[in-house]
Amino acid sequence: MDLEQLAALRTPEGSAALTAAAGLAGGDPLAAASALRAAGVPPSLAAAALTQAELRHRAVGKFGPAAAGMFLTRPGLEQATRRVVADRRAARLSAAGVRTLADLGCGLGADALAAARAGIRVYGVEADPVTAAMAAANAEAAGLAELFTVECGDATRFDVSRVDGVFCDPARRTTGTGRRIFDPRAYSPPWDFVTGLAERVPHTVVKVAPGLDHALIPAGAEAEWVGVDGDLVEAALWCGALAEVPRRASVFRTGIHQLTGSGAAEAPVGPPRRYLYDPDPAVVRAHLVAELATDLDATLGDPSIAYLYADHPIRTPFARCLEITDVLPFSLKRLRALLRERGVGRVEILKRGSALTPEQLRRDLRLAGDAAASLVLTRVDGAPTVLIGQPVE
Repeated sequence: MDLEQLAALRTPEGSAALTAAAGLAGGDPLAAASALRAAGVPPSLAAAALTQAELRHRAVGKFGPAAAGMFLTRPGLEQATRRVVADRRAARLSAAGVRTLADLGCGLGADALAAARAGIRVYGVEADPVTAAMAAANAEAAGLAELFTVECGDATRFDVSRVDGVFCDPARRTTGTGRRIFDPRAYSPPWDFVTGLAERVPHTVVKVAPGLDHALIPAGAEAEWVGVDGDLVEAALWCGALAEVPRRASVFRTGIHQLTGSGAAEAPVGPPRRYLYDPDPAVVRAHLVAELATDLDATLGDPSIAYLYADHPIRTPFARCLEITDVLPFSLKRLRALLRERGVGRVEILKRGSALTPEQLRRDLRLAGDAAASLVLTRVDGAPTVLIGQPVE
């Protein structure tokens, strides 16, 4: 999409095309395009409207009902923060006393809109002209244009002395191809600039990919990993006065739950026990498995694998619990025979520390029966092991 197409979508004719396209989203794209053209919508406007309708449909999972009025790009939607996460971040910034915020690399404006909803005055900077225009349109659609303004330009040139807080979500996809950038040093704005913001602004937050190498975490920063309903969605570095603990795992699962610690502790190791805990990915990436083990009175079966074992089930938002009935050295023949004997026809397969492919194993097992079971492929004391169990609800 270009600026001309965006402007066309914001006219009365464009608004009507968007409304019509919304009713066609999720169906056959060729039939949808034909329907719009048959209704007299010019081809270029129809194409732009259908693209927006499809993106808005996909964005509901991130933004809720507000997605219906937003302007989006595919790369922007991929990188945009979920509303529940952005709102929680904005609340933390507001509680820390941030009243003016620079959003450097604001993208479509998801985080800036959350901050504006929290009453913070936000100055957005976005290098891409179309994305910047969309962010401004999204602020207007949300009724927040007075609190969130956008300028198209170089984030590194923004005068941060104008604000008392900075949020930076550097671009992690290449321009044009949209391919992911895994090396933070190739981010835009550059990593050196991003990490240097903490020395210039007392309240700095940097959103990063959840696979960030711990060695790149700036000294004194709080590193937080965020999970939503079992999915690891992002990481953030809280710098300066915002840093409260070395490591934090924030898990959104019927509310927000937080686990904190040093990120350097080691959990004790012991044999498998009756209950297995599979920690949330945010806990694992934050290196807080040892802290969770203390809470659950649990041990690791292998020092390098993040499955925990305990004698008693304890309800926790930070891990899924299975009751283990069998612990076997891995043998396909023996496992297949045991599952057939028990009439198991359906299995979920979890794995850590195993080279086996769940899809191939499921085919090789040739299951038959009405019963269900959970299989855990792992290592115990270095040995390939399979555990059979049932979820603890």
